[in-house]
Amino acid sequence: MTFPIILLIIIIVVALVLFSIETLPVDVTALGIMLALILTRILPAELAFEGFGSDTSMMILGLLILTAALVHNGVVQILSRHILRSVGENKNRLYWVIMGTAGILSAFMSNTATAAFFTPMTIGIAKRLKIHASKLLMPLAFAAILASSVTLVATSTNVVVSGLMVQSGIPPLGMFELTPVGLPILIIGLLYMFFIGQHLIPIRDTESPDFQNDILSYCSEFKITPGSIWDDKSLDEIALGKDYDLYVLRILQETGAYIEPRANTILRAGDRVLIEGNRDSLLALQNKNMVTFTGDLVQVTDLSSGLSMAEVIALPGSVLIGRTLQGLNFRERYGLQVLGINRKGETIRRRISHVRLQVGDQLLLQGDPDTIRSLSNNNNFRIVSAQMDIMPESKRAYLSLTIFACVILLVAFNLLSLPVGVLLGALIAFITRCITPTEAYRQVNWSAWLLIACMLALGQAMEVSGLAELLAEQIVSVVGLSNPLLLLTAFFFMSLLMTQPMSNQAAAVVVIPVAIQTAAMLGLNPRTFAVMIAVGASCSFITPLEPACLMVYGPGNYRFFDFVKVGSILTLLIFMIALLMVPWLWPLAS
Repeated sequence: MTFPIILLIIIIVVALVLFSIETLPVDVTALGIMLALILTRILPAELAFEGFGSDTSMMILGLLILTAALVHNGVVQILSRHILRSVGENKNRLYWVIMGTAGILSAFMSNTATAAFFTPMTIGIAKRLKIHASKLLMPLAFAAILASSVTLVATSTNVVVSGLMVQSGIPPLGMFELTPVGLPILIIGLLYMFFIGQHLIPIRDTESPDFQNDILSYCSEFKITPGSIWDDKSLDEIALGKDYDLYVLRILQETGAYIEPRANTILRAGDRVLIEGNRDSLLALQNKNMVTFTGDLVQVTDLSSGLSMAEVIALPGSVLIGRTLQGLNFRERYGLQVLGINRKGETIRRRISHVRLQVGDQLLLQGDPDTIRSLSNNNNFRIVSAQMDIMPESKRAYLSLTIFACVILLVAFNLLSLPVGVLLGALIAFITRCITPTEAYRQVNWSAWLLIACMLALGQAMEVSGLAELLAEQIVSVVGLSNPLLLLTAFFFMSLLMTQPMSNQAAAVVVIPVAIQTAAMLGLNPRTFAVMIAVGASCSFITPLEPACLMVYGPGNYRFFDFVKVGSILTLLIFMIALLMVPWLWPLAS
């Protein structure tokens, strides 16, 4: 084992740890990996930077712009209206229409974007039909992920796998090459969720079938204002628990001293009271106009009936991710007050202004109705529930959808390569004003693009250093030569396990070079292994760490083990389909 290989193994181990604990954003970690490869001379700078100008990175950039145009123009909202008209009161039809539409849409755009836009609609329909939203939200997230192998552009992981294949001298994947295995996975996955998976999902909101207004709790802080009728009253006298169903967690006196809340504790003007309760309870307290909510940021004006509340989800790629409300000057920037944060079904009980936000965090906001309505026009939030109906503009929705469809057809019939096709589509979207460059650059998930461009350097380093060949030799020696299907199984589960703590793309970058070297040693078809890994890297069902799952974690009131219970069986079904169909469609004999 050479010194560069040892250094590369150390870099990979450190990367796995950083990707798992997410102390740093994933794109920062990826950038650090690329620079470490250059500084340790494992990979020359010119090779490391090739990823930024590669077909893969250009292809992903074009796709991100095109999908941003679809999202920006409200294509999903148009589908929502059609769904609302078609489902009526039939709950079974509701399942198939929502999940089928989400699956089809996710075959051509980001599954996270699909989940983000379908989540509020699904919650609203569930509430209207008086069914538990938790029974639909996990199937929704899974439907979006199940479509990952239907087309090449269904997920950037497929594009990365295709790019790594090209790096190794193997022809890239075709637009619909994965469809023969991806479509059965989508159909069987949806059937499993309908007949079995739904029944494994627990219902925690047993008192009411309505959505989380009665379930999700938030911590908020209010200040006793001078002249308030609560000034000089005890907690027992104001009866927050009895009259408002609010639980007092802590009291901060104006002197700066913290005191434990007791029934005989006297409140004074200037005291800050940290409380926990659901949205309706906080709204009831707001309407009494006796206190001032602070959100522990700055003192705000007295509440009035002109203000509204809304619950929103922080989206992937949002400027909020990894930052605190205080650091963002949230109230000054958006003109809204954050009353509480709920993360993965758990209430944040520390000072919310100092909490670093994560993807899927659910924020309870208060502010002017028009300001809340405007949130639907940016790429930072998705409104889950509010005191108003919000429908973004969609004047160019059909035009942006036509552009996207034309690009897919041109690529499918091999009239243009995928990178050229999507960049041409992006150019036409700019020219026709479906989206302006400024809007596109604001909405594009640059974190995902930077992660992929940097991680391509790691795949290159594994080949250049000889680590991929070394690992391939070890795998062959352990698994043996007699059963190639056992090797396919090993690589499927290797990619599956690695994609749980880290991104799907990063997992594919680590595993693909090893698989290709293994196939070369045994004289087998490397394409078979690449497809198997592409399928395995998209099996993000057994933890809620996939962004699409994070989008529904809080609104569905789920727990971590819920995904393990429902997703494990689904993962095994997908493995059996892949093991049966991949060697048949892409024969192992090279």
